[in-house]
Amino acid sequence: MPLSSVFGDRSGSASDQILSVLRAVRRHLGMDVGFVSEFVAGNRVFRFSDSETLHGPVAVGGHAPLEQSFCYYVAKGLMPGLMQDAAEDPVASQLPVTRDLPVGAHLSVPLRHADGEPYGTLCCFSFTPDRSLTTRDLATLRLCADLVDSILGKDRDAARERDAKRRRIAETLAADSVEMVFQPIYRTADDSLAAFEALARFAAPTGQVPASKGPASKGPASKGPDAWFADAAEVGMGEELEFLALRKALLAFASLPAGVRLSVNLSPTSLVSPRLAGTIEGAPLDRLVIELTEHAAVASYEALREALAPFRRQGLGLAIDDVGAGHATLRHVLDLAPEFIKLDMSLIRAIDTHSARRALTEALTGYGRRIGCEIVAEGVETQDEYAVLRGIGVTRVQGFLTGRPMPLAAAAALPLAGAGAGAWVRRAG
Repeated sequence: MPLSSVFGDRSGSASDQILSVLRAVRRHLGMDVGFVSEFVAGNRVFRFSDSETLHGPVAVGGHAPLEQSFCYYVAKGLMPGLMQDAAEDPVASQLPVTRDLPVGAHLSVPLRHADGEPYGTLCCFSFTPDRSLTTRDLATLRLCADLVDSILGKDRDAARERDAKRRRIAETLAADSVEMVFQPIYRTADDSLAAFEALARFAAPTGQVPASKGPASKGPASKGPDAWFADAAEVGMGEELEFLALRKALLAFASLPAGVRLSVNLSPTSLVSPRLAGTIEGAPLDRLVIELTEHAAVASYEALREALAPFRRQGLGLAIDDVGAGHATLRHVLDLAPEFIKLDMSLIRAIDTHSARRALTEALTGYGRRIGCEIVAEGVETQDEYAVLRGIGVTRVQGFLTGRPMPLAAAAALPLAGAGAGAWVRRAG
């Protein structure tokens, strides 16, 4: 993978690190110019450059045939890495660049792949000879070259991983290979079925174990849905993947009971996208709820309010997800006036024995009641958690106690009343 693929925009911490190393070693050696070059298709291409003057003689992106460069001959072992006076070397003295720049003293160390093959050089030179340079100076440059190799290696690995993510997401989009499952949400007042949250599931690569909802690992087979959407956003395909999941979710309206709402997750970017109107056109907006999480920043609350306003006037509901997990969701609640506040499962877990979680949940629930919001507790798993939440005044619950995510056919078959957590608790008691 060429360095241009890794550092094409000359931005990022790795580029900054390499420039810092280059500047430090050039100044330490007392040289006029330092650069990192790469060998590409028979050319030597300058990737990084540093000099005392603003517009030095080595321009990033400049290139020349390898046979006309010091880099090539040093990497091939045909020219020494240390030259106090390049004009005294039989090979260097014949190269036009020695006279044209001119090159006086010169230090160069090859950059090598793991297999030992050179792919570029780290070089420093001065316009005049320097008789004070020693092999110790060359060793210093070699140490810096090892550091540059390490930085570039990590970024090559990161670039390869991004490419793999891009291919995987593109294949998923091309094949429409996103499946939706539906988790029920029940009212605590009468245990009736209120809504379903549509959740995306992704197929594992052939021959691997399907993805679970547990913590994501590096392998694509074990990535959870959140990791898939994060990967898509990282490679610029987040909106496409979200709208694919949205289109798949909206198909469920034809099977779900008329009085049940459907909740789907979208990022702020997708909510302000022109594609939203076309995607939800024809959907029963009075039964659709959009969930906004804190995982992506809101660039402009005003723009988001304006984008959602015409749909909300037609009945579209807005839910703020993961409330209590971070400060951003509180800002969402204050600035977007949602109809639903969904309390993060980190608050709900063991709330029956954790006084601090209970206190915060009581505060958020009380605030929600005052502003007219439904309060939904996510991740409810035990009867004791449910009992506390119902006592606090949470109006809706969702979690493994009330029902795991299920295929559409199973979701459509659930009874509208009498199957909620309260009924289950009474039966179990």
